[in-house]
Formats: sequence, C-alpha cells, structure tokens
Amino acid sequence: MDKYQIPNVKTFEYTKIIGLENIEFGENIIIDDFVLIYAKEKIKISNFVHIASFSSISGGGGLTMEEFSGVASGCRIVTGSDDFKDWGFGNPTIAQEFRNLKIGKIKIGKFAIIGANSIILPDVNIGEGVAVAANSLVTKNLEAWGIYVGNKKVGERNKEEVLKNYEQFLEAHEYKRVGNLFK
Repeated sequence: MDKYQIPNVKTFEYTKIIGLENIEFGENIIIDDFVLIYAKEKIKISNFVHIASFSSISGGGGLTMEEFSGVASGCRIVTGSDDFKDWGFGNPTIAQEFRNLKIGKIKIGKFAIIGANSIILPDVNIGEGVAVAANSLVTKNLEAWGIYVGNKKVGERNKEEVLKNYEQFLEAHEYKRVGNLFK
C-alpha cells in the first residue's frame, strides 16, 4: 500500500501526514506506519531518508532532513514547545499571549542517524554524519561526524569509510542503489 501516492515516497496505511502542502519530498523516502507528521511550516525531506514507525514530527516549526539521514523508531522531532522556565504557563487551551512558545527549525544533516526513542528539541542543527544514541534528549547543536549520547560527544564516526561507501553507491547502477520497496 502507498497511502499518499507521493512519487518515489513509500507511505503505509497508518502513516498520518497533516499539512502535506508544506512538505517538499525528495526521492526514495520511506515513512513507516504509525508515523505522524504535522507540517505547519516548511519541511524538506531529501533523498534516501527513512522515518521509522512510532516517530513524530510536530510543533509548528520547520525541519530539513538531508540525504541519507534517518530517524529510528519512536523518535520525537519537536520543532515547537512551551518554555516554562520564565513567565509562560499553560498549553493550547489558553491564549498564546500567556504562553512562552519556542518555535524553531531543526536540521538533520546528510548521513545523520537519530537513535530509537530520541527527542530533538527546537533550534537544533544535527551536523553531517552525526550518530545520536537511542533514548537521547538533544537540546543543542551537534558537530559533524560525532557520536552523541544526548548533547555529550562520546566518539567519532568513521567519515572516511562512510564517504568511501558513498562513492561506491554513486558508481552502482540505479537499480542496485534502492531498497526492495522501490523495485
């Protein structure tokens, strides 16, 4: 099944996309069952991106997912939220003038992967090649090619080998590049 019939994008019966007109899609994208995308602002999902089951993208802000990035099961990409530190209180049941809303943009760089059940908060830039561990809470920008548990850098990804593999990918015939869902 391909619920939304978006060219070169695989969606399923229980995928839910609200604000489809605000999303720019690349090619060879998989958005699994039980994913919720609520696009009030511009969202760009580039080529060869996977958004796994039980994940959500919401909050009213913008998002860019660059090529070959992925979001594992259960992730929350939160582009807007209430900030309760200072004067704000409440929730959507009260007027915005009484709420301290923080709405921003999130960028997930090329080759980046967000581990299962992680949460990314507004105004965060996940650099190229970053790997975020499962169950992380990310509130700050993450530098390219790092391995992170939350905001703490714990290692480096092997950029040289990833890019070598990418070159082999580019040299392969188009049919060999795509997963079985696209064949």
